Amino acid sequence: QVQLVESGGGLVQAGGSLRLSCAASESIFSSSAMGWFRQAPGKQRVLVAVVASGGSTNYADSVKDRFTISRDNAKNTVYLQMNSLKPEDTAVYYCNAHFLGLYTRDYWGQGTQVTVSS
Repeated sequence: QVQLVESGGGLVQAGGSLRLSCAASESIFSSSAMGWFRQAPGKQRVLVAVVASGGSTNYADSVKDRFTISRDNAKNTVYLQMNSLKPEDTAVYYCNAHFLGLYTRDYWGQGTQVTVSS
């Protein structure tokens, strides 16, 4: 059974930092682009950052130069380092594995709440 287990969310003041982690099942990690999405109340889920299996990264404009996504292939884990947090970063953050193997499928974590107070 494929699992994505997130950790690291919480409450932080504006300007602070948090690091999110997502441990994925070994069976899919190496063949997946790993990403972080977020969903604020009343809004759609949107892409925050993604790292391909080869290591290339892409970010939403709103988080460029503040967030860094990385992956540790030995630990089957993807990270999102979030610096200079703003109240508008408040959302539930979801880990995503876009699996590109013999089939294509998206897997999701359960979500972790990030709240940034002003």
